Amino acid sequence: MANRLTHIYTKSGDDGETSLGNGQRVLKTSIRVECLGNIDELNSFIGLILTEKLPKIVEDILTEVQHDLFNIGGELSIPSHQILTEQRITFLEKNLDHLNESLAPLKEFILPGGGIKSSAYAHIARTICRRSERKCFNLKNTEDINSTVLLYLNRLSDLLFVLARYLNHMEGISDTFWKRN
Repeated sequence: MANRLTHIYTKSGDDGETSLGNGQRVLKTSIRVECLGNIDELNSFIGLILTEKLPKIVEDILTEVQHDLFNIGGELSIPSHQILTEQRITFLEKNLDHLNESLAPLKEFILPGGGIKSSAYAHIARTICRRSERKCFNLKNTEDINSTVLLYLNRLSDLLFVLARYLNHMEGISDTFWKRN
């Protein structure tokens, strides 16, 4: 690690600005900083899911996702920097397909939540991921970002949806279907 944090507080952000990874100063309210915050929130929420009792495969997948999200944060903190590759999208799709194989096909909308906390947490992480994706698309409208990040976030939200269903299924809990009126 090149730079170690010896002081957690620097006082350099007291005026409403922060530094990106390349040293550039930007407003804390900038779209890029919002994207970074959303990715950090998503990563933290996935960390919360990992505190629950999970099947080993889910634990392994989410641990890798946390590393990917940290890399995405690195990309977003250094404009024009690219770390994430298409292989990470393949990783998500492969695991999404594998987890989905054991689930009944959906014919109705389901309500988010579940009989166990980890499933409900996965639904919340999915909504944070969708917000992160929307904000990153917003950033892409004004600045250049790696389009693989956008694809990754889209697939990750799908994976988190399937994961929520999978976790309930593994506990013998069926989906709660939405009822019209």
